[in-house]
Amino acid sequence: MKKFIGILFTVVLLVLLPQATMEQVQAQSTDDRIETGVYIGNVDVSGLTEAEAVQKVQEYIDEIGQAEIALNAMNDNSLTVSADEIGLTWTNADVVAEAVKIGKSGNIVERYKILQDLEHENLVLPLTFAVDRQAVATIIQEECEEFNVEAVDATLKREDGQFVIEPGQTGVVINEEASADAVVAFMTEEWDHTDAAIDLIVETEEPRGTEEELSKVTDLLGTFTTSFSSSGANRSGNVSNGCRLINGATLYPGDEFSVYEAISPFTEENGYYMAGSYSGGLVVDSLGGGICQVSTTLYNAVLRAELNVTERSNHSMIVNYVDPSADAAIAGTAKDFKFVNNLDYPVYIEGYTKDKKITFNIYGVETRPEGRVVSFESEVLSTIPAEGEKVVGDSSKPVGYISVQSAHTGYVAQLWKVVTVNGVEESREVINKSTYKAVPRTAAVGTATADPNVSNAIQAAIATQSISYVQAVLAGGTPAPAQTPEQQAAAQQQAIQEQQAQQALEAQQAQQAMQQQQQQIAQDAAAAQ
Repeated sequence: MKKFIGILFTVVLLVLLPQATMEQVQAQSTDDRIETGVYIGNVDVSGLTEAEAVQKVQEYIDEIGQAEIALNAMNDNSLTVSADEIGLTWTNADVVAEAVKIGKSGNIVERYKILQDLEHENLVLPLTFAVDRQAVATIIQEECEEFNVEAVDATLKREDGQFVIEPGQTGVVINEEASADAVVAFMTEEWDHTDAAIDLIVETEEPRGTEEELSKVTDLLGTFTTSFSSSGANRSGNVSNGCRLINGATLYPGDEFSVYEAISPFTEENGYYMAGSYSGGLVVDSLGGGICQVSTTLYNAVLRAELNVTERSNHSMIVNYVDPSADAAIAGTAKDFKFVNNLDYPVYIEGYTKDKKITFNIYGVETRPEGRVVSFESEVLSTIPAEGEKVVGDSSKPVGYISVQSAHTGYVAQLWKVVTVNGVEESREVINKSTYKAVPRTAAVGTATADPNVSNAIQAAIATQSISYVQAVLAGGTPAPAQTPEQQAAAQQQAIQEQQAQQALEAQQAQQAMQQQQQQIAQDAAAAQ
């Protein structure tokens, strides 16, 4: 019945419609232009072809893309960007084709009705937007980072033998991910296409360390002292400066400490002087020479505090201020000494120099059982004699310069960690193994000269690899003929014996110095308690 009524209504309407209206509807059904009264968003596309409508909508997008969007952060900080800078685009380009079809589909009655409706009320099709979330996130990350106020952890400071707690500071930081989401949501759901402001998502960041927690850091967990009594003024200055830069560090559970990061850069502005250091088998002057004694002393204190060592390297050649395998070298970023506070409480690093000795103390909360004692033993596994001589040219020095350095015996050594409880050995483990190169008696000879004859003579002397021969050439006398292989072997053997005798004496002196240091450490520890 309903279907019949509908058909009847259509027939009546067709009979009653004037011929002119019929012709108008039929003509418009074949026109490729959009009907009057059709909008896409705020854009009037009446009478436009599909291509013209696309262009007009894009022009509108370009226009509103200049709108200023203020990204508001904390403390009245704000960054203004354009909508275009955050990648404004329209996402429903197919809406134009939909607009073209309006009034051109369905039967003649349907088309007539749509046209009549358009005469009384505009038809608005949606225009949807999107922004580039990655562009938004990048802007927030790179340009709003300066607005962050990072939390400052509470720290300890030791003054006159007493700990002083320095309170931390609450931080205020932008949540970059949540803020990017908020900007995208506003631009696609709330934005009215004009200048606007968006509040970024800000979070507070609480500092680590409470007065109650830090007040417990009073126990001496590990201490070690080495002597630099034989060092000159520059090397002594470097040792003191490196110690100063480390002193006062507070490490919370899980924190990793890098000696290189703490003491660098090696510049005069940062308190360093030129002093001898190992490089390529030679002792050469460099800014910060002697800094390895700082890292080595700290390494031994860390071992006794039983913190977790994550990076440690031995020197290329043996050092004389600790036993073999008890050293920790620093060489740029290639060799660093790092460790982690693997304890449940913060630790404090105290470093100081006095009477040409450097000491590091590590304080924390002692949780190890009473009667448990940790000690370390160095074991030399093999000795590698330094054989022969070596002469190297140095183009940075003038002819006539020569620097002779004594031989270095090579070693393979390991360090044992020994734990006793109430005087009974409970465990013994190897914690590192180190190989130190054997380096022959070496001479660095200057080769810089403008005289080709002198240059040839020096190069010929260097080629003999005989230090005495080079010295004679530089002295201007008649050099003895270069030694035969047999003579060189005999001379090398004699030099090895002399070197071994010297090293035995140095080892005896070092052992005596170490015993004195240990006695002093024990006295200092007793005084501290």
